[in-house]
Amino acid sequence: MTGSVSVAFFDEQFRKQSHDVALVLNPFEVLALPFLTGEVLDFGCGMGNLAFAAASQGCTVTALDASPAAIEHIHAHATATGLPVYAALADLRDYPLVATYDAIVSIGLLMFFDCARAINILADLKAHVRPGGVVVVNVLVEGTTYIDMFDPTDHCLFAPMALQDEFEGWTIERMEFSDFAAPNDTLKRFCTVVARNPA
Repeated sequence: MTGSVSVAFFDEQFRKQSHDVALVLNPFEVLALPFLTGEVLDFGCGMGNLAFAAASQGCTVTALDASPAAIEHIHAHATATGLPVYAALADLRDYPLVATYDAIVSIGLLMFFDCARAINILADLKAHVRPGGVVVVNVLVEGTTYIDMFDPTDHCLFAPMALQDEFEGWTIERMEFSDFAAPNDTLKRFCTVVARNPA
């Protein structure tokens, strides 16, 4: 995602954040955390707040993001704390997953790709979760009116039930919709799904 409007937007935001604020879990990360065990992939990890929380409860976490500021922060914090969080700078549009994981988390990422690419990436994430493992996905859905962080030509507002449809045949552990007020009287509307691989 090098050169992406969205990456530049978040890299700037991350550089402005203090380290203490960066480690505060957002509501979607709070929802995800109890489902994370074993080897975890945080795909689009941001500043690593969820990655470090998962590592603190015994997980080993691979954390990937396109923001240099985020990855620099994670490397420094992992070194300081000794927690098993292994971060890498990655273009997540075309990142080749090889390993499998007990849990894969992608919070607030997939909507930054065009819809076809987002669905293909989700399919790849699902294919790399071990039997009995979970995928946690959070996206913006239709009804969202805050679009300042989007590349005008490269984003996707999911249909409200799209994630449920994509996990057909999986066990849906949790599915939540939530609305948040945004600047200039706009709205962010999210869907979060925790789905378990029944294979």
